[in-house]
Amino acid sequence: MTLLTGFLGSGKTTLLNSLLADDRMRDTAVIVNEFGSISIDHDLVHIGREGYAMTSTGCLCCTALSDVRTSLYELYEACRKKEIPDFKRVVIETTGLADPAPIINSLIPGGAPAFGMRDHIVARAFQLTGVITTFDAENGGGNIQEHFECWKQLAFADHIVLTKTDLLSGPPKEAELKMLNPSASLHDGQKDGFNPYPLIGRKPYSAVDKPEDVIGWIAMERFSDPHMHSHDHDPNRHGADITALPLTHEEPLDPAAVNRFLETITSHPDAKLLRLKGIFALTDDPSKPLVAHAVQHRLYPTYRLDHWPDADQSNRMILIGKNLPIEPITELFNALKSKQPKRRWFSK
Repeated sequence: MTLLTGFLGSGKTTLLNSLLADDRMRDTAVIVNEFGSISIDHDLVHIGREGYAMTSTGCLCCTALSDVRTSLYELYEACRKKEIPDFKRVVIETTGLADPAPIINSLIPGGAPAFGMRDHIVARAFQLTGVITTFDAENGGGNIQEHFECWKQLAFADHIVLTKTDLLSGPPKEAELKMLNPSASLHDGQKDGFNPYPLIGRKPYSAVDKPEDVIGWIAMERFSDPHMHSHDHDPNRHGADITALPLTHEEPLDPAAVNRFLETITSHPDAKLLRLKGIFALTDDPSKPLVAHAVQHRLYPTYRLDHWPDADQSNRMILIGKNLPIEPITELFNALKSKQPKRRWFSK
């Protein structure tokens, strides 16, 4: 197993698709863990004919119904029953808000104790062989300062892949990352010829050479209450102030109205946005969905797919933010149906 992690909007799905495009990654199963109650990244993962992808919503580090062992056991059983193709490796793409400590603790020998036959089967069938972390070279410095998960994701990494280096005015601050995790190998994902396949680990994952904090975090997980993550958890909430807002609509939407909506949400300071991702059916050609991405206040160029990834052709979007103004954003989205999204929706 390879764990692919990285903070919100750092390019995990893009890197995953680059990996899966390599012919040597055939026979790969993918688990895509998304924060929020609807999945979008799953639709954008190109698994190919000889692989299999499954989605868990919420957070693998703390949701009892979709924890990593449960997901792996479901893969194992589906393969055993010939419901999915045989696979040789698993790539787990975590949500950008995932704390890697409890996930890794549940996957390594001597980690979280087994509870029942399911966990013993997973321990025998799967082995964690590496952690890859994507790092947003444009926004990452602020993310480290404001979100402890970002720092922990870097600390556990065997490989750190720098993304968005093409948007920088100067070279990336690699020295600062090396100070955070001297043992990790740094890679510029924007460089010509970058090949992510060699990053796939083949030996058991080891925390021994990681920053000393990593050993402490794993130890804390081992001494904590084994049932502390086994609770009902709102899949649209992370901690006290970070919320995911899922928005859906069945009918095709006006292209200009969607564009105004995206610009308003990403440019308005009161939106307090961390991440936006969505797939839209537009009235000019509903058969070719529009894909939208934003990280904080940067809205990246939208693009059209040649066809819908699956039978679901509804508009669906997830917004993740700190203290999101949920009601105004929801009203603005609902106004898309009448093609009249307004600009003054937020109040102090």
